[in-house]
Amino acid sequence: MQPVTYRAGIGLVVLAGILWSLMGLIIRLIDEANTWQVLFWRSAGMVPVLFWVLSRRSGGARFARLKSSGWAGAIAAAGLVAAFAGAIYALQATTVANAIFLYSAASLFTAILAWPVLKEPVQPATWVAIALASLGIFVMVREGLAIGAGDGNIAALVSAAGFSAFTLAVRHARALDLASGVFLGGLASMAVAAIVLWGQGDSVLVPARDALIAMAMGALVLGFGMACYTAGSRAVPAGELALLGLIEVLLAPLWVWALLGETASAGTFAGGALLLAAITGNALWLSRRRGVGAVQA
Repeated sequence: MQPVTYRAGIGLVVLAGILWSLMGLIIRLIDEANTWQVLFWRSAGMVPVLFWVLSRRSGGARFARLKSSGWAGAIAAAGLVAAFAGAIYALQATTVANAIFLYSAASLFTAILAWPVLKEPVQPATWVAIALASLGIFVMVREGLAIGAGDGNIAALVSAAGFSAFTLAVRHARALDLASGVFLGGLASMAVAAIVLWGQGDSVLVPARDALIAMAMGALVLGFGMACYTAGSRAVPAGELALLGLIEVLLAPLWVWALLGETASAGTFAGGALLLAAITGNALWLSRRRGVGAVQA
């Protein structure tokens, strides 16, 4: 496979962010399916796309690659089940702005958890960012409780924590990459969703329109978006990836405002601004620090 250039990598990561930013808008188009039904059908659309990506990248040895993921693959899959289910419920239970702002805290959760899990020290600038982000999260959660959307805000934070667990598992195990981890997460999501629905006395069967929308979201938005991100991320430094990831956060509320007229409260935007400032500042500092290190080396 031909190596991806830096410019092409930037384009692929930006495209992934644009695709992922459509998630909230698409969720709003689903009429009857609940969280677990959406999770099942969205994963059913995503899994074949990721299987194709794995087949291309592994040279046909896709099952050997998945088998070698071991316990890290299991943790990554469990983390993505929480991330996917939490994100869907949050987008259904609160505003897209609330859900997406809180979900963006995943990068800072990862920085905190990397300290005990990967023995990576948290830099002073990151502690400042975490403190600022915590204030933003407090403002948003308090606002959510005031308007009766507290459970949606909590689900968004659970989603962020789940994605952090997935990220740490991928970083810890060299045998596990993003595509493999997301593929395993998709399979696990289908299984867990089916079990939960069965336990609740519900069925995976939903109106054909809802199922098709969810599957298209899984295949095109999540699956193709992940393929673009995975390819592009190999040519783009981590600090720049964090900054480019904010494209999703900034665009998602704009789509539902422009097309559906959905707005959010002043508290949501105030807390979101603090959270985005923390993430942006930390990403810029990391990029500058790595750049200086590269020059000195």
